[in-house]
Amino acid sequence: MHSPARKILVGLLLASATLLQAQKADQTSLIQKHLTIYTDVMRQLDINYVDTLNYEDLVETAIQQMLRKVDPYTVYIPKSEDDNLKMMTTGKYGGIGAIIMQRDSFVIVSEPYAGNPAAENDVLAGDTIVSVDGFDCFKKTTKDVSDHLRGNPGTKVKITLRRGGYDEPLVREFERREIHLPAVTYSTKVGGEDSGIGYILFSEFTSGSAQDFLVALERLVREQGVNKLIIDLRGNGGGIIDEAIQMVSYFVDKGTEVVTTKGKTEASNRSYNTRTSPIYKDMPLVVLVDGHSASAAEIVSGSLQDFHRATLIGQRTFGKGLVQSVRPIAYEGHLKVTTAHYYLPSGRCIQAIDYSARQKGEQLKRDTAGGILPDIVMDDSAKVDITYSLYIKHMLFDYSTRYHRMHDTIAPADQFELSDAEIEDFLGFLDERGFEYETETSKYFKQTLEVAEHEDLDSTTIASLKAFKAQLIPSYREAVYRNLQAVKDALAAEIVQRYYFQQGRVAYLLRSDKELERAIEIIRNEKE
Repeated sequence: MHSPARKILVGLLLASATLLQAQKADQTSLIQKHLTIYTDVMRQLDINYVDTLNYEDLVETAIQQMLRKVDPYTVYIPKSEDDNLKMMTTGKYGGIGAIIMQRDSFVIVSEPYAGNPAAENDVLAGDTIVSVDGFDCFKKTTKDVSDHLRGNPGTKVKITLRRGGYDEPLVREFERREIHLPAVTYSTKVGGEDSGIGYILFSEFTSGSAQDFLVALERLVREQGVNKLIIDLRGNGGGIIDEAIQMVSYFVDKGTEVVTTKGKTEASNRSYNTRTSPIYKDMPLVVLVDGHSASAAEIVSGSLQDFHRATLIGQRTFGKGLVQSVRPIAYEGHLKVTTAHYYLPSGRCIQAIDYSARQKGEQLKRDTAGGILPDIVMDDSAKVDITYSLYIKHMLFDYSTRYHRMHDTIAPADQFELSDAEIEDFLGFLDERGFEYETETSKYFKQTLEVAEHEDLDSTTIASLKAFKAQLIPSYREAVYRNLQAVKDALAAEIVQRYYFQQGRVAYLLRSDKELERAIEIIRNEKE
């Protein structure tokens, strides 16, 4: 006979199963109800609305707005955006290899990638794109132009450009190629010839990126005698978890649990362990992180911190502990959907924002404990100075475009310096362009004065306020010299990029990188 306790247990289990089935049935019924409402709204629009409607656009907008209520990472990708999906997961796409940007009614080439078709066929930063294969680019968006620049590798593209210093448009015709954005942006030895310290700037976790990292590291070891390593994950927004696990496996024992994921479905609950024996198990490591290091970058940095395999330097990381999977849906579209949270070896879930609050209509709040806190926190609270205004008003970009046109060559990136005469020339350029420097203080005070003039204040007070406003109008010449080193660094980095591309920019900026200096100081004292 069964014991009474066993009967009670069986009864409770059956009751629980029945309750779960009932809840699931209620949820299914609720979904069906709202789908029926949505379908009926669309039907009534179709029958009664006065004008012709773009149903494809309406439905896609409804889907995207719905997903924005969930979290920023769950998105619908229609078949028309297959190229974007491929780029997200592999870092590859078919095109010309250049970043473009919007400037008023024009689309401008912002940055050609070294070794890619645009750069190899004399497409330069600062060029205005007039047309692509006959498609007029005036008053078009960057997406419109990008859609025409991209295409199958091996197909030809004809681009008409306008360039400063040339009266007539320039025509460039060449083949598109498969563009692979490099995960390793830059690698070198730092800290002096005999330091043995390597540096790798690792930008994204796309398919094959961990292998690219290993190739760069082995080259540093083989060719430059590197036996210590600084991994720079600042600005790395993450990517594929498996690539993060593979990178960690180069430095810790085989079979080590690096991260676990926990979600709604059984398939979402996984443990990710290293699958290969370490190649550099005892190599001293420092990892640089910042507020833009996220997702897979946090898995690498956080797990190495948990294993006491690396010292972390920088700022608290972004705090993205959500896992996305790409699922196929009807009509060859895809849904990139958040399926789980991930947890580091110490049990930390680094997700900084609870997006379930959004579904309840509550205000989203960042968890102050979210993200990875570095072992050594560096202050990044730089003051807002004229450099920011020069950047957002494209003065740095436009002067660099002109500088490149007037100078065939410059010194190597790690030696380039702007002279005093060139700074004066830059100030003259600002004069020519009618640059206006307005601080946030003067902007807000201007608004205050406008309000005051509409209120019942006496004329003496208004006159005093206007006099004070005049004192707040800054001289950009004085501001440049007051922040001379910051302006020099920002301008020189932009100029260097015209000649030596992204690698040159990084090489120049590393010369004054305080966090790198601290990393070199720390790792020098690490024992192998």
